[in-house]
Amino acid sequence: MTTTIPKVRKSAPKSDTPSRVRRGGGVMSSTGLYIATGVAALLFLIPFYILVRNALSTDAEITGESWKFFPTDIQWGNISELFGDETVPFAQTLWNSAVVATLHTVGVLLVCSLAGYGLARIPYKHANKVFYAVLGTLMVPTAVTFVPSFVLVSSLGWVDTYRGLIIPGLFSGFTCFLFRQYFLGFPKELEEAARMDGLGYWGAYWRVVVPNSLNFFAAMATITFIAGWNAFLWPLVIGQDPSSWTVQVALSSYMTNQTVVFHMIFMATAISILPLVFVFLFLQRWLVQGIAQTGIKG
Repeated sequence: MTTTIPKVRKSAPKSDTPSRVRRGGGVMSSTGLYIATGVAALLFLIPFYILVRNALSTDAEITGESWKFFPTDIQWGNISELFGDETVPFAQTLWNSAVVATLHTVGVLLVCSLAGYGLARIPYKHANKVFYAVLGTLMVPTAVTFVPSFVLVSSLGWVDTYRGLIIPGLFSGFTCFLFRQYFLGFPKELEEAARMDGLGYWGAYWRVVVPNSLNFFAAMATITFIAGWNAFLWPLVIGQDPSSWTVQVALSSYMTNQTVVFHMIFMATAISILPLVFVFLFLQRWLVQGIAQTGIKG
């Protein structure tokens, strides 16, 4: 009996050309992404370069027709001139800005987080009305409340004081709104477990909610600190004595209708942004995560 052995058809070797094409396309796209990111980074660094370059130059080099990449003679003396100016106590203004921005940040986080937690978690028949009233404050222009606020602060004797610079801005409707939206998405199971252990609303907020929301608090702290440091109009009105000026008011003193001291403006600006750079670099990871966790859920 003859046995027929089936022929095995040899398959053609698989070509790795498509995979090579995909790998090549991935490398090209990654390279293009790195190039685009590098170009964008250079564009963002140009203002910092100009700031440092002009801070270490003379007024003649800053305003001259010919542009040099860096000054011929670096003017390190601009630093001592800035801090030695008796008309503008720049070191004191840095301290004032640090105190005002720090206390303002702590106060806003405490007040607005409590308000947002109450609106999100505490059952109250008028909670929605209160929330809409808070949103209504966002529609009121700052110019409308500026004069009444100044009259009130002046009548209390808070002009040229930290109280006048800090307390009027401790509540922010927008920050309260963000905290409410975040707490609406916070897991209720954690709070229910805390209440089973005998904690009230304050205990659940302080021992459970806050420790598990540090990313969001860090994000709000960064934004609030930068806003407090860069505030200009209110400190200009309240801080009438040079000893109570903040750094932004001090910067404006180098530019008047009669004179503009360019090298002092650039040097003071370069020094004044250093705290903001350090704060942002330290908290940038929590800033991105916290903003992503707001949810904007209603």
